[in-house]
Amino acid sequence: MRQLVFQAPGRVVVENRQTPVPAADQLLVRTRWSAISPGTEMLVFRGQWPHGVPVDASIKALRGEFRYPLVYGYAAVGQVVASGSAAGDAWLGRRVFAFQPHQDHFCATPAELFSIPADLDDQTALLLPSMETAVGLLQDGRPLLGEKVAVLGQGIVGLLTTALLARFPLHSLLTLDCHPRRRKASLAIGATDSRDPGAPDLLQLLGATPAAGGEIDLVYELSGNPAALNQAIALARFSGRVVIGSWYGEKPATVDLGSWFHRGRLQLISSQVSSIGPELAGRWQQARRLELAWTMLRLIQPAGCITQRFPLDEAAAAYALLDRFPEETIQVVLDHGEDRQ
Repeated sequence: MRQLVFQAPGRVVVENRQTPVPAADQLLVRTRWSAISPGTEMLVFRGQWPHGVPVDASIKALRGEFRYPLVYGYAAVGQVVASGSAAGDAWLGRRVFAFQPHQDHFCATPAELFSIPADLDDQTALLLPSMETAVGLLQDGRPLLGEKVAVLGQGIVGLLTTALLARFPLHSLLTLDCHPRRRKASLAIGATDSRDPGAPDLLQLLGATPAAGGEIDLVYELSGNPAALNQAIALARFSGRVVIGSWYGEKPATVDLGSWFHRGRLQLISSQVSSIGPELAGRWQQARRLELAWTMLRLIQPAGCITQRFPLDEAAAAYALLDRFPEETIQVVLDHGEDRQ
């Protein structure tokens, strides 16, 4: 089998490995597609992973320290092709999603696999982690009837967050992104207005200033750019909320807390998909949130956000595209070359 390996900053290779044999309680899955996370994986690719932070303590396949060479990735769709002696045959032939790295085959227990609903295609299922993240962002931000909302960043997570927000009876839904392709997609998916965050006099045009704030009740910062956080604060109105879903890694964030932040009594809210906010955890568990994410994938049908498909053997070109020409991309996926449904 083939496996994608991050060898060093700026370098990925596809290496041959022995196909694993499932343990008694495991299943063997043949991967059809895997999706590249344009946020987290680019931190790995660029060597911007924060020092001392584990790879992912919440995903069994990714536990351990961060160091090169590293096998990474967390969105794989495939088919169960074999089972261990104690796992039974009930899963054989089933299409599944798993939080697994980019590799042709992997072993997992049934508890680590998620059956893909029959009415969803493989490539829509690939977006389950991004949709789960978007669901969590809305739960943490708690949009209200009639609010003015802004989403900074229209990558795949930003677009799915926009799509969910567009289902709310908001006053308005503004999005910001520096790439025209993503602004166009944002308007198509439900934004009422989409602007270039680098446009001259943007804050003035939106009725905002760094010293006195703006008119937005709820701002999501999902751009991955630390400089956008000050723009998010400047857009927020008195007692507004700023939900920070971006993960900056080792990129420093110089935050202006001396102008509008204190006098505006703003809330800065962290949001991260590996856990559920304590105030919701009594009623919401990951299984319930994932079930809702499947429902939202069915409703929104976001596979059109996939802009490029690369054979696994050309993964280096896929990462180079994301690194150098992000304006051409939204979601990039890797084709593992097996037969398709």
